[in-house]
Amino acid sequence: MGIILEILLTGLAMLLGAYLVPGVQIDGFGSAIIAAILIAVVNGTIGFILRILTLPLNFLTLGLVSFIITVLMILLVDSMMTGFNTSGFFSAALLAIVVALIQMVLGGITSSRK
Repeated sequence: MGIILEILLTGLAMLLGAYLVPGVQIDGFGSAIIAAILIAVVNGTIGFILRILTLPLNFLTLGLVSFIITVLMILLVDSMMTGFNTSGFFSAALLAIVVALIQMVLGGITSSRK
């Protein structure tokens, strides 16, 4: 049940992020959930491998490389889906920041209910 709730909240965060960030378009809540699932899968596989390979550089830049990898994974999912579009690197970077902030707020709300 927790995984389903996390997927739904991430889809909501993606939808709100697309509403707030100019240059990002999601066709609906279903596309937002699919985009959130694909970003999680791509980030967990390809992103994980890239983070391992760039670990020394990531250490030197205090995590900036990890953020860039996350943005690149968003752009990869953008190229894989038709219902999720970003206008470029900077809109994807702003979307990553906004979604992380929204997830932090939603996570705080749901964890306080437990």
